[in-house]
Amino acid sequence: MPETMQLTPQGVLSRLVPHILEMESAAGGRRIAIGMAGGPGTGKSTLAAELVAMLNAVRPGSTALVPMDGFHMKHAKIEAMGETGRKGAPHTFEGAAFVSFLHHLKRAAEPVSGPGYSRKIEDTVDDAFTVAPDVKVLVVEGNYLLLTQGPWAGVKSLLDYAVFIHVPRDLVEARLLKRHGEEGLFSEERNRAHIARNDLPNYDLVEASRERADVVFEMDVAR
Repeated sequence: MPETMQLTPQGVLSRLVPHILEMESAAGGRRIAIGMAGGPGTGKSTLAAELVAMLNAVRPGSTALVPMDGFHMKHAKIEAMGETGRKGAPHTFEGAAFVSFLHHLKRAAEPVSGPGYSRKIEDTVDDAFTVAPDVKVLVVEGNYLLLTQGPWAGVKSLLDYAVFIHVPRDLVEARLLKRHGEEGLFSEERNRAHIARNDLPNYDLVEASRERADVVFEMDVAR
């Protein structure tokens, strides 16, 4: 059973930073991977980016962010599959490619570039980030890091420490509606239907994987 704590986002960062710095020091120069898992709308992307910034403030150039979202299938491929209504579900990602990428990153001695995801175009962007050779900590962020289904089962063994972020389901629903609306690509009716059909089932699936984490942070957040 993972350790479970109720903390604010700032409290989570205050807890994680010294622990990861200790892990890095103990790794003896080996590159380590910290997984930040959680459902859509839990704020894990923002938290992961802040964690990277704080670690780099202490040890400049030591840490890089590795987002799972860059391994969405290309939108055209999802369209060809007839799965646009399920975009964001596990099977609409290149899960095997993500596992292979992480495996390579853990051992790479050369600069490695990876893809990102743009909500403005709702598609992936090649070479969105580059992990420099001297990076020792990878902060890997995404929904499906702890799943046991299909290729996702290969992620957990590549993580040296797995963090799960929990936010209540009703708050996640409200956040997702706001997020989808901000880009202005679709109507509110479409966004509500997409959240109900896709995002919330994905949230439930991810929540079922929380027991595989090393620590679960139940976020104390304002509603």
